[in-house]
Amino acid sequence: MTEPTVDTSRAAELRRQLTEELKADGLIRTDPVEKAFLTVPRERFAPEVTLVEAYKKGVVVTKRDEHGTTISSVSAPQIQATMLEQARLDQGMRVMEIGSGGYNAALMSELVGQDGEVTTLDIDPEVTDRARACLKDAGYNDVNVVLADGEDGCPQHAPYQRVIVTVGAWDIPPAWIDQLTPDGTLTVPLRMRGLTRSVTFVRQGAHLVSTSAKICGFVKMQGAGAHTERLLLLRGKEIGLRFDDGEPADPDQLDGVLDTERAEAWSGVEITASEQFDTLQLWLATALDGFCLMSVDRALDTGVVSPQNKLACPAVVDRDSFAYLAVRKTEADGVARFEFGVHAFGPRAHELAESMNAAITAWGRSHRSGSVPRISFHPATTDPKDLPEGRVLRKQHGSVVISWSDEGQAASHNPDEKE
Repeated sequence: MTEPTVDTSRAAELRRQLTEELKADGLIRTDPVEKAFLTVPRERFAPEVTLVEAYKKGVVVTKRDEHGTTISSVSAPQIQATMLEQARLDQGMRVMEIGSGGYNAALMSELVGQDGEVTTLDIDPEVTDRARACLKDAGYNDVNVVLADGEDGCPQHAPYQRVIVTVGAWDIPPAWIDQLTPDGTLTVPLRMRGLTRSVTFVRQGAHLVSTSAKICGFVKMQGAGAHTERLLLLRGKEIGLRFDDGEPADPDQLDGVLDTERAEAWSGVEITASEQFDTLQLWLATALDGFCLMSVDRALDTGVVSPQNKLACPAVVDRDSFAYLAVRKTEADGVARFEFGVHAFGPRAHELAESMNAAITAWGRSHRSGSVPRISFHPATTDPKDLPEGRVLRKQHGSVVISWSDEGQAASHNPDEKE
């Protein structure tokens, strides 16, 4: 610790305060998860920071790569609470965690009790050594800490009633499914067209079907399961377009696109400052071809674009034109509101803006009030004709299908689209 000693009473009070905050936010919903958060000393798994910092609602970075990118961390407690509630661990269960840190394994150990078993694994020996030491320091000596590539799971301690993945995954390898019991569940931060959602899957015949999906963010998976996004730079390095799939066949067509006149379209769909709209991002990713995420380098920003989010804004590319999600402030009855719209550039700017704007309108009509998609995963051996309707995302080990059943469906069934 950066503090000379740990005040156990102060730590217990901070633990209680954090737990109460997570309950008030609706993230801790059950008594067992609440008890686990009240019991496990988070500070023992975050010796790099002060006691107060250990109990903040944020990530504690434990390792960075040579570029300064986080490659290992103690995850934010709000994300851990969300995933544990999704997974619904119970006494006596055998659980595997892909991606180690120690703290989450300790929480799971509390949830499964003495009759259960927790196995946590990581590809990085520094991470497993650290996790093993922290678990021992906190008194969790029964957790199996394994050095292995998460792509292969951990067959020596299988089968598992629960598999929980705590690194960002682009695919679902067969080992995770094979090592599950028939009634087991998989909870995984799955990346779909650049957007990550913590999805809990159950088996339905030969494929998996989601029971919940929550917005989240994690460090990316390393090893055999790693997948690199494609980056297309515009205007030098000022603007980046990140493609998880379907990158342009001829990116040179976008040369000089930002020198064209900007087209705008406004949807009339408004939200308040406190309203969540994460389903809009996933809806646009489902509904539109050429979907990507746009980012703006703040140090190089000339103001040529004004996206809704400068770090990861939904965008669409169509050959020599592109469009992105925009927002403008409005007001009604003295309450600040924000209207979604589209900015577009290129020869087909107006057409692209109207197409994206229509998708925003469809979301506002049918999906803004809590509608969530059905996400399914189908093994690579599945006949494309047997896939359900929806946006089909080809992965190495199978296909993810995102389906919206409500009125306003705009997603395409496109089995030929590959990532």
